[in-house]
Amino acid sequence: MATVEMVGISKSFGSSVALEDFTVRIRSGELVCLLGPSGCGKTTALRILAGLEKADGGRVAVEGLDISGDPPERRRFGMVFQDYSLFPNMTARQNIEFGLKVQKKDAAVRRSIVDRMIDITRLQAHADKYPHQMSGGQRQRVALARAIATAPRVLLLDEPLSALDAQVRETLRDEIRRLQLEIGVTTVFVTHDQHEALAIADRVGVMSNGRLEQLAAPRELYERPANSFVASFIGTVNQLPARALQSDRWQVLNRTVVGNEAGTAGVEGVVAVRPEHIALDRSDTGPWTIESTSFLGPMTRLVVTQPGHQPLLVDLASVEAAAFPVGRRAQVRLRDDVGQVTVITLAPLASRKSS
Repeated sequence: MATVEMVGISKSFGSSVALEDFTVRIRSGELVCLLGPSGCGKTTALRILAGLEKADGGRVAVEGLDISGDPPERRRFGMVFQDYSLFPNMTARQNIEFGLKVQKKDAAVRRSIVDRMIDITRLQAHADKYPHQMSGGQRQRVALARAIATAPRVLLLDEPLSALDAQVRETLRDEIRRLQLEIGVTTVFVTHDQHEALAIADRVGVMSNGRLEQLAAPRELYERPANSFVASFIGTVNQLPARALQSDRWQVLNRTVVGNEAGTAGVEGVVAVRPEHIALDRSDTGPWTIESTSFLGPMTRLVVTQPGHQPLLVDLASVEAAAFPVGRRAQVRLRDDVGQVTVITLAPLASRKSS
């Protein structure tokens, strides 16, 4: 296990800035996901960490030692790619063994390690198959086993599940987490899939335009996003009118809540509120109308509308949602357990109502 730091990293490709003053610190033994939209710089950050790209500025350190100038082979990192990158003329067993041969391990040691890797990645039935004889999930297990067989200080995973179908992706996601916890290796996992990141990571680093917007545990990221980008990128949000009261207190619908930033008393603004944080009360004279409902199993998503306002998304338990069919009038309020909202803008609302 090892601590990892990337401090003040910058990288450009011609006139295109990929990373700008990018800094992240990863604790020993934790799994951190770098999450963001395409082109945000997450894969570039991973490649710089691996030594496959050279940063224009900044430094990379492991256990406090600067490794910025070290080539990939000296870093002792394991890496798994989206496209598996297996040797097609080698069996699963031979692929897993390859790095151990490079390390000049003797045959008995190699056999012991490979057998363990096959066991913990559940590849017993596929050990002597070639890549073309295996499914995508099986090939990715081989790639993972090969990466961890050499006992890397850090494991790097670049979109390892994106080429797989949904069911296999979910199963392998859970297996990666199980293996990471069992081995205890410090792991950096790059993905564009927020559900994947929230499910697997100790902490998630949300990236935008080459910068780290927020690094936090999944629940903190979802419940207390640092800014409007994180709030809108992670999950779904409604934009609701709000009025600043004092300090960091904001009036939103029927409630006074804490905002992530303060506003001058009386100033109007817009805050982000999750669909599950809105409650509905039946009212024949209520100003809101149920426009549509989407049954999603235990939860139902409702779209509620009022003339002159943006439609709101409301997530209710399906048992509760049965009382709000399409056309029903309702009152809208914040749930009592909502403690904090994210301020999106302090601009007057009048200019936003038609947006």
